[in-house]
Amino acid sequence: MRKSIATVSLSGSLADKLTAAHAAGFSGVEIFENDLVSSAPAPEDVRRRASDLGLEVLLYQPFRDFEAVPPDRLAAGLRRAEHKFAVMERLGVEQLLVCSSVSPAAVDDDALAAQQLRILAERAAEHGIRIAYEALAWGRHVSDYLHAWRIVRMADHPNLGLCLDSFHILAREVAPYAIETIPGDKIFFLQLADAPTLPMDVLHWSRHYRCFPGQGDLDVAGLVCNVLRAGYDGPLSLEVFNDIFRQAAAMRTAQDAMRSLIALEEQVGARLGDSPHAAGLALPPPPVVPTGFAFAELATPDPGSLAGLLNALGFVRTGTHRHKSVSLWEQGDARILLNHGSPESPDGPALSAIGLESPSPAAAVKRAEALLSPVLPRVWDPHDAPLDAVAAPDGTDLFFCRTGRPDHPSWTGDFSEDRQDAPGDPGEITHIDHVALTQPWHQFDEASLFYKSVLGLRPHESLELPDPYGLLRSRAVSTEDSGVRIALNVAYIGTHETDLSVAWQHIALASRDIIATARRLRAAGLAPLPVPANYYDDLEARHDLPPERHRLLRELGLLYDRDDHGEFLQFYTVTAGRVFFEIVQRIGGYVGYGAVNAPIRLAAQHTSPHHRSS
Repeated sequence: MRKSIATVSLSGSLADKLTAAHAAGFSGVEIFENDLVSSAPAPEDVRRRASDLGLEVLLYQPFRDFEAVPPDRLAAGLRRAEHKFAVMERLGVEQLLVCSSVSPAAVDDDALAAQQLRILAERAAEHGIRIAYEALAWGRHVSDYLHAWRIVRMADHPNLGLCLDSFHILAREVAPYAIETIPGDKIFFLQLADAPTLPMDVLHWSRHYRCFPGQGDLDVAGLVCNVLRAGYDGPLSLEVFNDIFRQAAAMRTAQDAMRSLIALEEQVGARLGDSPHAAGLALPPPPVVPTGFAFAELATPDPGSLAGLLNALGFVRTGTHRHKSVSLWEQGDARILLNHGSPESPDGPALSAIGLESPSPAAAVKRAEALLSPVLPRVWDPHDAPLDAVAAPDGTDLFFCRTGRPDHPSWTGDFSEDRQDAPGDPGEITHIDHVALTQPWHQFDEASLFYKSVLGLRPHESLELPDPYGLLRSRAVSTEDSGVRIALNVAYIGTHETDLSVAWQHIALASRDIIATARRLRAAGLAPLPVPANYYDDLEARHDLPPERHRLLRELGLLYDRDDHGEFLQFYTVTAGRVFFEIVQRIGGYVGYGAVNAPIRLAAQHTSPHHRSS
């Protein structure tokens, strides 16, 4: 289907917005009136620029407070409309969005509203223009699409139809299935936006917190199915009012917007199946869900300190890359790469790449490219194993791997054996439990959509956690079986983590015996991140554990959590550069990440001398 975006969804000048829409692959735009009015180029110049970019101007919007006014005010509304029609002719746009009135002067009279909209449609027809009437969720008398449809039917003019907006319909929980009773040719335009579930006034919610489909909680795909079943054959157009999008780079936001529509078409196609209404949908290659972590790579100018920490945790250096300054460290199925040839870590160690086990790396790459995540350019040696990567929104490289499988070259073959003496007893670490990546504050929703659409991971509830200097927003994404878990974090209040040069990242390692791992670390002279005694006093009040258990947790600096499925033990190493390790043990079927303990960790890290020195 054709894809369009409203200029209000992007930042910058009108010229910037048109350029970004074209670069992202949109074929049409809605021009928001404020963007044109504040723009220096004349409407004819905007029309030419859009045409040169291959963009069709599909809608001019909004025209407000016209219908159901006292008869003595109608002339003023028609005068305004004639001016808009003249501008639209100069722009080359044939459709005007008319919002249901919010004016205190509006009369609660459907017959009067229909009569006046018919007059408007007659005037519009003289200019070759159609009127798309939209029910605002906060309209004074008309606030849902079914009411708007009754008025359009009463007006009965071929140049008057509906504009359906997913936010206005779903935010008011007006049954979207009734859309299928509306003739498709009377649905003139479809605007799409998602939103998180927030308990607030619908006007404020709409103006500040809309997001692209797949980034919120509304069933946008279901509504699109209803609209297509009604016979609508127009474009899918994004109209998103969002404070963050209006500040972010237009090019990046437009690309994120296009990704959301590609993923939306896929969801709609899956629901419609073989229905003829799915005929116009372009579906990307199916998702290739990763099955686990192949490795985590740390870029560090000096691998010595991290090597000592890995040794203390029970890791063994098993190999060195044949022609890169990269060493491989292993314990169980957990693999850590130390890359000390990277120039990208001026602030000390940083998590630069993640290897994801994939059932089909080639198919995973095709999926990523279809979702606008091109393969990163790399310098290859002829003997290197094929290993493609795409960039996550925060810049972390994501590699698609098959480790030690007979049907695919293994990346581990690029390492020559360089095994140090193994410790006297095998370590307790079994695998990488999860990784935590800090996102730029304006890319949090983009990251959530990226991992959901490109990798097929399932987003979990978004949390806000207290930090001594503000709030930390966190959302986990995972596979259904939790084989891959990634925590996406952003500190969006305060000054400590808003600059990515000091933003913390971490790798969580699963231990089958966290008590032994904690003791191993202490024996090596590397105490974990200190936990205040007040935490353990509170823990005793919250959880009725045996006294010996409480004593052991306190002695070893372990944190504790419990849910309906099991228990969770964790501790943290001190921070080196931007990175620290978390050691976790899941007992039973615990599914969380110890979020209740995150404020304790954040407070300790802010006061740790190791953090301050980094």
